[in-house]
Amino acid sequence: MNRMDRMLAIVMALQHKAETAQSLADKMEVSRRTVLRDIQALSEIGVPVTALSGPGGGYRLMEGYELQPLNLDTGEALVLLLAMDAMAKYSDSPFQQSRWTVMDKIKAVLPEVTLKQISSILKHVEMEVPERAYRTPLLDEIMEYTTNNKWMRALYRSTNYQRHVELKPFRVYAAHGFWYCEAYSILHGENRIFRVDRFVELEEMADPNIQNTELKKSNGIDPSIRIIAKLTYRGSLLAEQDTHIGHLVRQINDDEWSIDFECPSSEWSWANDFFFQLGLDAEVLEPEKLRQGLNERATRLALRYKK
Repeated sequence: MNRMDRMLAIVMALQHKAETAQSLADKMEVSRRTVLRDIQALSEIGVPVTALSGPGGGYRLMEGYELQPLNLDTGEALVLLLAMDAMAKYSDSPFQQSRWTVMDKIKAVLPEVTLKQISSILKHVEMEVPERAYRTPLLDEIMEYTTNNKWMRALYRSTNYQRHVELKPFRVYAAHGFWYCEAYSILHGENRIFRVDRFVELEEMADPNIQNTELKKSNGIDPSIRIIAKLTYRGSLLAEQDTHIGHLVRQINDDEWSIDFECPSSEWSWANDFFFQLGLDAEVLEPEKLRQGLNERATRLALRYKK
């Protein structure tokens, strides 16, 4: 954020409420001394910033001073603030600084009546985002590769291994508290979804001149295995959270759900883990091979706790 943008953000924040120099510095990820210099500059160009006396101290705008309001109705403002609140719940994102300043800007230009209506709604309505402890230091870089339509060679750490993959990313998105990158993988010969926090290293690579990245390789095609399972209500909720198959959950009746999908043979280990973790909230109907595998794991677990 350049200085002019930062000074405007300070005015927006102070129009909404009084702030200390430290709270402003935390929001804008600069030093307290930088904020104090910006406040001094605002005063010099005629913006009426006043210092507050007392234990808390801080700064505010002179009563009656306000910027030109933005014409947002209650619904429009609510949509924006709900989205910003959800983004703020991601502990690691490329918008750490912007998410706070944009919320202040929106609140600063809303009429007082509209702001009161929204504040009342926001006390009871929110977008739930699971709290994750993972970091995504390469997120900005992955977004740059994606927006610039570039190939990248990445060292990727999955559940079972760590290896290099050559990828053409085309979408980055957030879901369930994680950041994901959807990319075409030369290794797999198809589009795959990768967790951003599992990327270890990245480097740009030359375009391999693949003509159609939506098609699998002509040789070495990964055969798939059809999996059909019944789910309880709880099982359906858990399955719906899975990025790969969540959209395939279907309700059969008031008490039963199902899922039917083609599982690549390379993901067989994942399928075993997934349905084992669902426990009694899922019953695999086919294939028999998966039923046998789950039975063997359950038997071993039961023996471990047998008295």
